[in-house]
Amino acid sequence: MNTTINTMRKNLLIAVSALALGAATFGAQAQDSSAPAPGAKAVAPHEGHRGDGHKPMRGNPAERMAKYQARLHDKLKLTAAQEPAWATFTAANAPKKPASDWKAKREAFAKLSAPQRMEQWIAMSKERIAGQEARLGSLKTFYAVLTPEQQKVFDDSVPGGKHGGHRDAPKA
Repeated sequence: MNTTINTMRKNLLIAVSALALGAATFGAQAQDSSAPAPGAKAVAPHEGHRGDGHKPMRGNPAERMAKYQARLHDKLKLTAAQEPAWATFTAANAPKKPASDWKAKREAFAKLSAPQRMEQWIAMSKERIAGQEARLGSLKTFYAVLTPEQQKVFDDSVPGGKHGGHRDAPKA
């Protein structure tokens, strides 16, 4: 009888210990997933943050582009003879207006079969490439009228240039 009571006590002790350990683990997981780390900024998913360390883009894209072009224009110190090429270059690189009814287009796209969607993706890719080729033509025309010093400033100032185009990168 004494061994039966000892066995029951041990089993009860093991069960209570297992429950306590499980409750502690569950509580720690709940705390980790619900609250941000101390000092961390809580951000909702897809709320203007790409998750890759870049700052979120805010404001009007056309205004950002105009400010960027004004800074670049000032850095290049263009002559009067270069201004027409600049005007052509900036016009070719103006932000395009988004599709007027993108939601309806997205819904129609979702109703297509897989091969039809792939055909649409290819058609849209061809349109983007045609636009890039047109912008490349205006870039080459503008670049040709720049002096070697201006070309260096331009190369260092446009995305993909010095420091991979990161404006906040430290100067070498």
